[in-house]
Amino acid sequence: MEHALRLVVVHSLSSTAVQPDMDLRDRALRIGLLEGGYNIVAVLPADVHLAERLLQLQPDMIIVDAESDARETLKNSLEHVVMATREQPRPVVLFTENADTGYAQQAFEAGVSAYVVAGLQPERIKPVLEVAQARFNVEQRLRAELASTRTQLAERKLIERAKGLLMQKHGLTEDEAYKRLRKGAMDKNLKLAELAERIVDAVELLG
Repeated sequence: MEHALRLVVVHSLSSTAVQPDMDLRDRALRIGLLEGGYNIVAVLPADVHLAERLLQLQPDMIIVDAESDARETLKNSLEHVVMATREQPRPVVLFTENADTGYAQQAFEAGVSAYVVAGLQPERIKPVLEVAQARFNVEQRLRAELASTRTQLAERKLIERAKGLLMQKHGLTEDEAYKRLRKGAMDKNLKLAELAERIVDAVELLG
C-alpha cells in the first residue's frame, strides 16, 4: 500500500493568521487534503525560515495557500518557496484568488507544478494534487535526461580532445589513440571520460 503523501501547507500571511478557529478557506483546504488521504505534517508561514523547516520535515509536496490576492503578497510567498526548494525540488501547488495569467506564467517558470484559481472546493483538491505530482515527475525526468545528455556531450568532447592530443604526441591514428585511451582507462579502473579529462588537464598544465 502506498504511503500517504506528507504535505506542508505554506500560508502567504504571517503565522499569526493560522489559528485553531480556521476561516472557511483554510477549513476547506484541510478537509480536502484529509479526505484525499494526505498527511499534513506542518502549517508554516512563508518566511525566511521556510528552507530550514522544510529541510527538517522533508515533505513530499508543498501546498501554498495564498490567502491574499495581492500581487506583491503572492510574489513574496512564491520567492520564499522557490528559495526553500531550490536544492531539493518538490511539487508545489499554489491555491490563490489571483486570476492574473501573467503571474501564473511566472509561477510556472519558478517551478510551481499547479496554479489553482478559486479551487478550494474539497472535492477538487485531490485531483489537482495528483496532476501536480504527475507533472512534477515528468519534469524531473526530463531535467535528468537533459542533464545526462549534456554530460554525455561534454564527455564525448573530452574524449575527442584527448584522442587528438595522443595522435599529435605519439603519431597515432584515431583508432590507435582510442584503443590506447580505452586500455589506459581499464588499467587505471577509470571511466574513459575521467582518463581523458586527466590527459587534457595534464597537457594544459604543462603547456
